[in-house]
Amino acid sequence: MHLVQSMAYAGDTPWHGLGNQLSPRQPIEVWAKQAGMDWRIEEAEVRFVSGMAGSTLGSIHAFPEQKVLYRSDTKAPLSVVSSRYNVVQPLSLIEFYRDLVEVGGFELETAGVLKDGKKLWALAKTGQSATLKGRDRVNGYLLLSTSCDGTLATTAQFTSVRVVCNNTLQIALGDSAGAVKVPHRSQFDAAAVKRQLGIAISSWDGFMARMKALSECKVNDTAAETFFRRVLTYPVGSGQPVPATNDSAIKAVQSLYAGKGMGSTLASASGTAWGLVNSITEFVDHQRRARSDDHRRDAAWFGTGATIKQKAWDEAIRLIA
Repeated sequence: MHLVQSMAYAGDTPWHGLGNQLSPRQPIEVWAKQAGMDWRIEEAEVRFVSGMAGSTLGSIHAFPEQKVLYRSDTKAPLSVVSSRYNVVQPLSLIEFYRDLVEVGGFELETAGVLKDGKKLWALAKTGQSATLKGRDRVNGYLLLSTSCDGTLATTAQFTSVRVVCNNTLQIALGDSAGAVKVPHRSQFDAAAVKRQLGIAISSWDGFMARMKALSECKVNDTAAETFFRRVLTYPVGSGQPVPATNDSAIKAVQSLYAGKGMGSTLASASGTAWGLVNSITEFVDHQRRARSDDHRRDAAWFGTGATIKQKAWDEAIRLIA
């Protein structure tokens, strides 16, 4: 079963191979329709039936502290949330990019629906890019995502995509300047988020400098082994003081790093800290065990996979500190 229920994209086919291809610079309304986001999240109060015994029909009561969210088109239920939960509509995610595309030089590239509408996202190329030695090109993107089941705050997150392998990496400089998060207990104010992102756009310059430093940082086999064990050793529960090492994952990333990975033989990545990071990002984005490609994508962007990639970045930065 695909978690990605619908999506649209421009340019090359995304690595998961799903979606309806559009030519670039389509109107916002066309994107919403083709991405399967031309519906609304509707609300209804929670009701329950009490006193049902045998054949006696009970009475219906309201529970005002909670509300049901459902799709306007299919009437399919999405979640039960607090009455104070503020919904962000699917079209709002696309609309967020209108002025960025029209006057800001952004190019909307992907938009889609995960988990029948419980998560939604839109991704745009910012126009920022860097080329490391060996023609290793990395492009900057802005990902806007939200949920209607309480699992994800509405988040505007700068991310990078390495062209040679489509590996993704969140851009954060330790102070989380690359992301703006709006919890659902607050109203989503697109203008306010953009003002905050205006400060964060400079984060690309810092990210680019760190990428170049990583690509110039040579590492020996011992340092590489230590790096992989730090990144792929997981804490365990109480009563088990020894952390668990994912040996099969370590073997897989070592193979990617040693030449099997896409772009691993480029001058920027071969035997460098940048190569270490990309062996982890390729593993998480493309190879990590998951129930489906779409579960892997969900984890790579929003879940445990994203956490592993951030850990890899942090450990790599330690090598150049």
